[in-house]
Amino acid sequence: MSLFAELRMRPAAEPAMSGRVDATGWDASRTMRLALSGGTLFVLLIGANLATPLYPALAQRLGLGSLGISVAFASYVVSLVAALLVAGHWSDHIGRRAALTLAVVLGIAGLAVFATANSLLALCVGRALHGAAVALATGASSAALRELLPHRVGWASRFTLLSSSGGVALGPIVGGALAVGPAPTEVPFLACGVALALLLVPLVFVMARPAIRPAVGTARSRLLAPRGFGVGQRSARGPFWRAAAVGFLSYAVFGYFLSLAPGYFAAVLGITSLPAVGALAGLVLAASAAVQLAGRGSAQRAPEAAGRTVRTGLALLGAGILGAGWAASAANAPVLVAAIAAAGVGQGMAFRELFHGLASAVAPERHAQAVSGLYVVTYLGSAVPVIGMGVLASAVGLPTASAVFTTACAVAAAILAVFCGRGRGRANR
Repeated sequence: MSLFAELRMRPAAEPAMSGRVDATGWDASRTMRLALSGGTLFVLLIGANLATPLYPALAQRLGLGSLGISVAFASYVVSLVAALLVAGHWSDHIGRRAALTLAVVLGIAGLAVFATANSLLALCVGRALHGAAVALATGASSAALRELLPHRVGWASRFTLLSSSGGVALGPIVGGALAVGPAPTEVPFLACGVALALLLVPLVFVMARPAIRPAVGTARSRLLAPRGFGVGQRSARGPFWRAAAVGFLSYAVFGYFLSLAPGYFAAVLGITSLPAVGALAGLVLAASAAVQLAGRGSAQRAPEAAGRTVRTGLALLGAGILGAGWAASAANAPVLVAAIAAAGVGQGMAFRELFHGLASAVAPERHAQAVSGLYVVTYLGSAVPVIGMGVLASAVGLPTASAVFTTACAVAAAILAVFCGRGRGRANR
């Protein structure tokens, strides 16, 4: 089946659940399909976070304050959440390949607009386009990975988390590394746009698996209509809300490190190197990605061990964010680096366990919808709290706002350590 036939939702020749692929096109190996499925989301998330070390330069060039930077950052999240609600399930009906291709096209458009932006409105439009791209890719990539590894749900979950956390972690580092030339606020985005354009070639020509829920006897408009929020499966509701609560807190912490914190850290520590700023901002996500890749999968853990891992991870996350706030106010670089790394390790430990619990509880045909719903809540954590912090910083100053924000996150982590750790243990019994 051609890409255009998928987008038009024409019925495939093979049964949707047969696992066979279309007879025309590039017969890629499973390894290549895994790379394409995870790699598309990975590159899109790198592009979404290239701007992290560049926000101070963009603020200076466009005359933006803390609130303006918060709005530009949050426009991506608002668009992402809206698109997850509207289109998070589309890949079930148009196919994973078609959804990923649409995501790449939107991502290229978003990067091009952001690279040439000359106002706050243009920055927001570019970020919004990229948010919609990541939303389309999130459910499609996660579901494709699970379908490619049907008997290894733990590894499919691990690859999904690595693609998402790894992409977000590398974004600031790549952005800082590419910002040393004559056009620091343009080259990183154009380079990522080229990388996405190169992904279009294999996506267009690969043999596509049929959609898991093809349009047979049902109107396309009804299938693609927005779905109600949630997983729609009673047995998965507990795992869903535990993962969502920790995801919300996690991305509130990540949003802090990726938006206002880089400029604040650079100012108090006297850092002028953009690559160094990017590395510092991306450290929390790099630590999280490393933890999610390493160690045993959740399926190998006893219920009590899974609960302990969640509690330990949340305790580390709380201690790390609180330590980062103190170290920044004291201009203590070694403690700041250690605290950021601890927060990332803790988040990786807790969220990996809870994400795998959800992936194991939800039925395969609801996987894309469940993951999309999870990230609706998760990404709200990097919008609502960050905008609130921007408003607070405009009123009382960034150092005070940072202290309030990091303390609140530490308290929230302590509360979740009690409830989520206990719930995870019961869910595994």
